[in-house]
Amino acid sequence: MSYIPWLENTNFTFPDVSTALAEPDGLLAASESLTPELVVKAYKQGIFPWYSEGQPVLWWSPNPRCVLYPEKFHVSRSFRRTLNNNPFEVRTNTAFREVMLACAAPRVSPKTGVAEAGTWITDAMLHVYCRLHETGIAHSVECWADNKLVGGIYGLVLGDIFFGESMFSNRKDASKFAMYYLCTKIKPYLIDAQVCSEHLLTLGAEKIDRSVFIDLVKLHLNNSLKIW
Repeated sequence: MSYIPWLENTNFTFPDVSTALAEPDGLLAASESLTPELVVKAYKQGIFPWYSEGQPVLWWSPNPRCVLYPEKFHVSRSFRRTLNNNPFEVRTNTAFREVMLACAAPRVSPKTGVAEAGTWITDAMLHVYCRLHETGIAHSVECWADNKLVGGIYGLVLGDIFFGESMFSNRKDASKFAMYYLCTKIKPYLIDAQVCSEHLLTLGAEKIDRSVFIDLVKLHLNNSLKIW
């Protein structure tokens, strides 16, 4: 049986990411507390929180890491048609809490048409990330149509890296449109997508070794990225 450290017993000193479990991939530590300061400290070391309601806060650093270099964003033929039609107005940081709530809401399965359970975004995470937004660290990129929020993405910006947390879409291509805007208008050096999915891979995401990712984070923490 494998064990992971309990952070309160270490004064919230994260263990080296090389000690993360291989199964489940990247599980590194656990804690009772989740604070804005601890989240920022974690991200600077290539670590992020991911857990469900009723669990302790679980901290992860998977290997490999899923990233997207903005210049490699893939525009498919069908998405090119969406871009040409320009169906959305993009805004930034006007509805951060609403984006998080939409990301947390149950989603309808495209295969079954049945609403699935809500995501891992707990009330504590909502509170902490909204506080990070108030301090200018967490940001949202939003798609609006008919003056309604229909898609978006949120995450942290440290240096010139965008650490993506989650995205949602209530209209076809809305979250993809927000990602395209992030890649082509805001242009961070790198987008951290954490764990790969089929959808992310279709957008041009790729896997890199965890050690390479952490080195990139350290190199870019002192850079600047303006997000409007």
